[in-house]
Amino acid sequence: MKKSTDEIKKILQAASIEELPAFINTYSEDERAGVRRLAETAAKRLEALEKEKQRIETIRSYEEQYKQYAFICGVDEAGRGPLAGPVAAGAVILPRGCRIPYINDSKQLSEKKREELYEIIKEQAVAWAVGYASPERIDEINILQATYEAMREAVGALSPEPELLLNDAVTIPEITIPQVPIIKGDAKSITIGAASIMAKVTRDRIMAEYDKIYPEYGFAGNKGYGSTAHMEALKKYGPTPIHRKSFLKNLDFNKNLENLG
Repeated sequence: MKKSTDEIKKILQAASIEELPAFINTYSEDERAGVRRLAETAAKRLEALEKEKQRIETIRSYEEQYKQYAFICGVDEAGRGPLAGPVAAGAVILPRGCRIPYINDSKQLSEKKREELYEIIKEQAVAWAVGYASPERIDEINILQATYEAMREAVGALSPEPELLLNDAVTIPEITIPQVPIIKGDAKSITIGAASIMAKVTRDRIMAEYDKIYPEYGFAGNKGYGSTAHMEALKKYGPTPIHRKSFLKNLDFNKNLENLG
C-alpha cells in the first residue's frame, strides 16, 4: 500500500543525513507534487550539510597549520560588554581532526543551537573549562585585565595542559604557553568557536540564575546588556550588587552606588 504524504513527511522528519539520498531517490519522481516537494526539501538539507562541511574544513585551517601540537586550545570570552554580571572565558581542547558541524562564533548562532553544541562539545572535547571574573573584580582591575584573568583561570584548569593557544584577537599576559592571536578567531577557528560557545552558554545560564534573584532587570533575556527594559529598571530601582560600577559611572546612577557598599 502506497504511503500517504503525511506518512512520507514523518519519514523525512525522522531521517538521518545518511538516509536522505535514498529518500530523494525514492520520492523525487513521485506523481504527487507534495511528495516531490518533500524530496526537494531533503535535497536542500543535503546541500546545506555539504556547504557546512566545506565551511568546517575552512575553519580548521589554523588547527591544520599547527598540527604538530597534540593539544591545541581555543580561548575566547563572553560578556565583556554588559553592564552586569561576570565576564567569562572559555578554553577548549578538541580532538585532533575534530569536525563538529555548525561550530561558529557564538553570536552567530541561535540560543537553541548554542545549547545543542554546548552538549556536543562537552561530550567530545579532550578538555574544557570556563573561568570567570566577578563584577567586583572588573571594577577593581578593569574589564580587559579581568578578561585576561578569566582566560588564565580557564586555561589553567585544563588537563592535559595545552601546548598551543589559539586566542580570539588577544595575547594573554602571564602565560608561557605559545599563543596565536587571531582577529575574529571565533569565526575562523573551530577550536576558538568551541570556546566561544562554552563561555557564552555558561555565562547565559549564570545570568538566568541572577534573573531569579533580580527579576526586575530581565537578566534572563538581556544577559546584563543595556537593553531598553534593563535601562528603565536601572532608572527605577538603581543598580544591583552584580552591576559593574565602573560601567555605570557615566550614567546617572551614581547616587545609588553608595548603597552597594
